[in-house]
Amino acid sequence: MKLIALIIAACFTLALAVPCCLSAQAMSSVAQTPPMGWNSWNHFAEKVTDADVRAAADALVSSGMRDAGYIYVNIDDTWEGKRDANGVIQTNEKFPDMKALADYVHSKKLKLGIYSSPGPKTCAGYEGSYNHEEQDAKTYAAWGIDYLKYDLCSFSEIMKQQAPNDTAKQYAMMREAYAKMHRALVATGRPIFYSLCQYGWDDVWKWGPSVGGNAWRTTGDISDNYDRMSVIGFAQAGLAKYAAPGHWNDPDMLEVGNGHMTRDQYITHMTLWAILAAPLLAGNDLSKMSPETHDILTNRDVIAVDQDALGKQGDRVWAEGPYEIWMKPLSGGARAVALFNRGERAAEMTLHLDAVGVKSAQGRDVWAGKDLGKLTGSYATTVPGMGAVLLILR
Repeated sequence: MKLIALIIAACFTLALAVPCCLSAQAMSSVAQTPPMGWNSWNHFAEKVTDADVRAAADALVSSGMRDAGYIYVNIDDTWEGKRDANGVIQTNEKFPDMKALADYVHSKKLKLGIYSSPGPKTCAGYEGSYNHEEQDAKTYAAWGIDYLKYDLCSFSEIMKQQAPNDTAKQYAMMREAYAKMHRALVATGRPIFYSLCQYGWDDVWKWGPSVGGNAWRTTGDISDNYDRMSVIGFAQAGLAKYAAPGHWNDPDMLEVGNGHMTRDQYITHMTLWAILAAPLLAGNDLSKMSPETHDILTNRDVIAVDQDALGKQGDRVWAEGPYEIWMKPLSGGARAVALFNRGERAAEMTLHLDAVGVKSAQGRDVWAGKDLGKLTGSYATTVPGMGAVLLILR
């Protein structure tokens, strides 16, 4: 009888555990490749409205970006209103009906993302999720939200107040704050991509997966200039081993098309993010996108490098002065190889194939759209100043 009772108890425990486990697996399954989509902040910042988000969804479809893989439409900070008498988060006047907006985005075969903070306030001073994590997760699920960007913001002040001069305890509090929201999201039963935004503190790439992160910011904020973009991007060297299907390093959103970099600089930006298997979240005004911007963002070969099913992040394999070569392993033994010229003038660069583990290969210059035939030993090409050349070797 005692054995039977133990078996019944075990079965009951398993029955309770399975839905949770399945939900956790579903959370990971939404991130088998890095997310692609659009985020409102880089262009619209605090001025974003329901109409802007609908227009972005329309433009993703009409431009062909959705069919190229850009499926998330993410609202950043400043959508939040006050909480009602029961503590349920409300939207503000810029977003009169979030459920209706989600339904509209879903009708376009796209997904809707939202933003919050583990602190009492967001970075822009709006309502955060502090002490309302389960409640907010349920609200997001009821609205039909598919992506949550969770930005540390004011929670850092709570860390300092509750653990003054104790960095280790502060970081433990931070990790638990992110784990708490992950548990709340899992409990809803809705697969929601979970993006940790805490600027790379405490080597987040080492513990991000343990708190449910599908992606984690490795840096501070990007801006639309070459110096900031390149500092962030090239600083990702050495982090490749922490990325894998379900969990990605995130050097922040794309600035392509926002107008303060040259074409060659934007090509460096897009090439580097693809080699890094980084999230590709466009941050421009999609309704006013130039053909040049469209072509950079929708280059199918570049996207294929980022989205390759092998799920490997690339890394630097050679550097000398302002010149760098990075390599990303691809499915089927292929390699993506990027030659970066961080100098101001065009320069000839030579790739020695043995540096990327091959003796000969069929080559393709992705941005030139040109097949190079069989390459043996080495390959020399001119790389524009602050530009890049992206090769596929098979």
